[in-house]
Amino acid sequence: MATPPEHAPAPTIAYIGIGANLGDARAAVRGAFEAIAQLPATSLVRRSCLYRSAPVGTEGPDYLNAVAAIATGLAPLDLLAALQNMENAAGRTRPFRWAPRTLDLDLLLYGDAHIDLPQLTVPHPRMWERAFVLYPLAEIAPQLVPAAALAATAGQAVERLADA
Repeated sequence: MATPPEHAPAPTIAYIGIGANLGDARAAVRGAFEAIAQLPATSLVRRSCLYRSAPVGTEGPDYLNAVAAIATGLAPLDLLAALQNMENAAGRTRPFRWAPRTLDLDLLLYGDAHIDLPQLTVPHPRMWERAFVLYPLAEIAPQLVPAAALAATAGQAVERLADA
């Protein structure tokens, strides 16, 4: 009698923050959605509209931000490496902390995982303080964003634009 094939583990739902404020930021965010959807063992589940926000902690042009929900079979560090490769391919440089960028991809949540490694912290350590993350996340996964977190960021200017 043949043994049944092993079942692959169910994919993990992860959320990725996307931002850009240099060059054609709208095209960069749209391209990021497309590139994320092409990752191995990954599918794009939902994507938020675009949101405009001022830079935090520095000066520069306004950012366009969004959040993608994915179902992925990639391990967290493999997903992080793929996101960093996308940033590099988009011409991202890191001359100083919070420098303007052609593309910024942050792994916000990875299922229910709590990860504290030198190269990766999940949940993202500053996501609960940033309206430009919370508003698009609340749009596609309202159950993940406590009302208190939205209220705490209500003074931050974020403008919902349109579909990405």
